[in-house]
Amino acid sequence: MINFLSYTCIGIGIVFWFWGTSHLVSNRSVLFKLHGLSVADTLGSMMIIVGLLLKIPSEWPLLILGIISLAIWNTMLGYVLAYCSTEEAKNE
Repeated sequence: MINFLSYTCIGIGIVFWFWGTSHLVSNRSVLFKLHGLSVADTLGSMMIIVGLLLKIPSEWPLLILGIISLAIWNTMLGYVLAYCSTEEAKNE
């Protein structure tokens, strides 16, 4: 049962990766595309790590650190992208 749940989480993570990448060919703005891509990649990567956590629970400290790092760094990247798209950043 654990193997099934683990592979299901990993599969869902891979689906999120491809789903985020598929929106890059839309006619939206570059920042909208980057936002969708970063959210989908973050969720996909977290699901893959949860799948690995189910598969190898002995490595839980490292995997939890990976989940926390993904959440923090991708949030900060979103703030940097948002700041860089404002008029204040362009005038400096």
